[in-house]
Amino acid sequence: MNSTLTFKDYRHDPAAWAAKLKISQEAVALYLDAEVIDLHTDTFLWQRLTGYKLSHHHRLPPWRARLGGQVDLPRLLEAQMAGIVFDIPANPLIPKARKYGSVRQYISDMLNTLKPHPEFKHVVSYADYQQARSNQQIACFFSIQGGQALDHNLQDLSRIPEIHRITLVHLTRSRIGASNLNPFDTQIGLSAYGREFVRRLTEEKILVDLSHINRKGFFDALTVMPKDIPPVVTHTGLKGVCDVFRNIDDQQIREICQRNGTIGIMYEQNFLALNKPEQTLERIIDHLAHLIKIGGEDYASLGSDYDGMITLPRDFPDVTWQPVLVERMLKRGWSEGRIRKILGLNFLRVIQQVRPE
Repeated sequence: MNSTLTFKDYRHDPAAWAAKLKISQEAVALYLDAEVIDLHTDTFLWQRLTGYKLSHHHRLPPWRARLGGQVDLPRLLEAQMAGIVFDIPANPLIPKARKYGSVRQYISDMLNTLKPHPEFKHVVSYADYQQARSNQQIACFFSIQGGQALDHNLQDLSRIPEIHRITLVHLTRSRIGASNLNPFDTQIGLSAYGREFVRRLTEEKILVDLSHINRKGFFDALTVMPKDIPPVVTHTGLKGVCDVFRNIDDQQIREICQRNGTIGIMYEQNFLALNKPEQTLERIIDHLAHLIKIGGEDYASLGSDYDGMITLPRDFPDVTWQPVLVERMLKRGWSEGRIRKILGLNFLRVIQQVRPE
């Protein structure tokens, strides 16, 4: 496929990529041969807020890509992604009557952005993903960050066939439940409406994402979900490595793993480590290692939160540096099979179970 975008195709010179990143050719070869999927990317937020051009290959500024500017379409091609999840962040200020229309507009904008670029394909199922990959396209899933984007009418959940996943809450309390951001909301669980919202998600085969929700709401959602439907936490850190409000604890890890779900480890440096000197790419591997220790290697994934107003570790400038993760995993003695699971196969297992067609 002839690309309409300008990027460096390292498939034709993997040794050059290894040299640029100062890693082994073995790591680059494994990365290029794997299904690499990121579970949570907020890049479309910047297009909406600032007019950020996703089709432009952006240079990193001297102050690094803080908050945004970590991903664009050319760099996704350069990073040789197999799949990416683009999120629609909810706007809590939109009036109820306009919520569904706003979501439809965001979906339309995202589809129109991808349309001129045949290297990218919007997908909603495992079968779609397989078709996109057979055509050498990057499979693009769409999701919603914050169920309040569609909490006006439960019927709206049957009118978003383009969406594969919804994160129940985001940064604010909503009609559904409460975020883990506010320490005064710890005793607020899912509302009766929130419980019905979760039921409708499972009926519509929309993945239930428990990122951001407070602990009580987390377990409330699991009591509502059928045992045979895997939940996900697409972008989080782990309290067992870095004990901050945003991260989940070992019991939460076990619950997701016991239900055959998956957990994506995010890259925000302040949720990886409290001490500045420790806020490096190596800490992403530490969080993955803890997840594997508690739950097993079949449940770990990558959930960067690229462009989600996060700051990446200082030795991880943008998405094109992802092969370094493989290098660090290999240095831990992790098997090729384990690494492939983390890079994408664990997420694909969940998609295949919930949305096969």
